[in-house]
Amino acid sequence: MAEFEERLDLAGDPHMITHDDLQSFLDRLDGGSVTSTELESGLWLSRNADGAEVVVHYAPPVVILRVRVMELPAGEPRQGELFRQLLEFNARDLVHGSYGLEGDHVVLTDTLELENLDYNEFESSFDSISLALASHLSALAAYRES
Repeated sequence: MAEFEERLDLAGDPHMITHDDLQSFLDRLDGGSVTSTELESGLWLSRNADGAEVVVHYAPPVVILRVRVMELPAGEPRQGELFRQLLEFNARDLVHGSYGLEGDHVVLTDTLELENLDYNEFESSFDSISLALASHLSALAAYRES
């Protein structure tokens, strides 16, 4: 009962995932093979076995998963082709998250509500981002600047 009351006091909702819950989720990913380093409170850099880096940000009432994929290519025609490819990936291949732009970088992000979030949903999002990154990198390589 004390644990329930403590979670209610910290999160304001007994079903909202706490910082410690999220740390536990990260520790369990891929049977513990994902390494996660907390860079500052609520901000982790996680690396899977393939070396893909996913930033996980605990920002109640949500958790944000983000990967910086690449810099935008120079020139409007190349950027237009890239944007079309990213939109096609969003529509066809992504179950969780989407590609977007952050400044001059392409990012892959997903946002999950902490209320009622369970481990399986978090794992599915993390795995979906990791899989999308691995399967799309060869197609996106054509847009990288040399």
